[in-house]
Amino acid sequence: MTEEKLRQLTELSKEARRLIVRMIGAVGVGHVGGSLSIVDALVYLYHEEMRVRPEEPRWPDRDRFVLSKGHAGPALYTVLAMRGYFDKALLLTLNQPGTNLPSHCDMKLTTGVDMTAGSLGQGLSAAIGMALAARMDHKDYRVYCIVGDGEQQEGQIWEAAMYAGSQELDNLVVLVDDNGMQIDGYTDALNAVRPLEKRWEAFGWAALRVDGHNFAELEAALKHARTIKKRPTAIIMSTVKGKGISVAEGKLGSHNMPLSPEDVAKSLQELQ
Repeated sequence: MTEEKLRQLTELSKEARRLIVRMIGAVGVGHVGGSLSIVDALVYLYHEEMRVRPEEPRWPDRDRFVLSKGHAGPALYTVLAMRGYFDKALLLTLNQPGTNLPSHCDMKLTTGVDMTAGSLGQGLSAAIGMALAARMDHKDYRVYCIVGDGEQQEGQIWEAAMYAGSQELDNLVVLVDDNGMQIDGYTDALNAVRPLEKRWEAFGWAALRVDGHNFAELEAALKHARTIKKRPTAIIMSTVKGKGISVAEGKLGSHNMPLSPEDVAKSLQELQ
């Protein structure tokens, strides 16, 4: 990755974080922590990795994306707006009456959202269906899915993982947001899911770990995933919940937290 490309992606991530702070600040409360931890992955996916047409959001040959941890919708909405799917001004309507940007992603309301999500554990199954459809229709689009680490305590995740492995879906990539925290506490203390790489490999996946805030590592992992045949790929991203703003970074309470006008002002200053 060139220094110029790294600079561009870094600036895009800063802008995305500023927009997330403003949009959650406008409603006063929201899923800050998990939204900020996946910003860098989403920025890379939508600006470098995925084949999409914002001007034609339902283009049949586009790559698909499923945010299985649907409560992190603010991050996806922000990146979609930055990519040109809809006006950035709509971000300030997050979770307001009549909004097209609900707290959890809804494909019937939001331009660019490929799958509705909310109940944790279900998004991966939908992504697998999309990957299977591509194979059946002889299409070459790829499917990407972000799941949370706490979400992997859901049995449906592993039923889906087992099926995807058995079907050798090499057009499917899962990115695991491993920030170590969930709504009730530290993931490992509540119901440990590590070692994640070995668990995914046991279900027939290729698995590798990266720093989820490092664009060079994300690039290398996603390029490597394209070379893997007859196995889906799980990229385990070591991330920091609430990354980028001191009121949230690394804090359990950031899962769903209030953002006061003072918090917003302080956070925007930190993101300059």
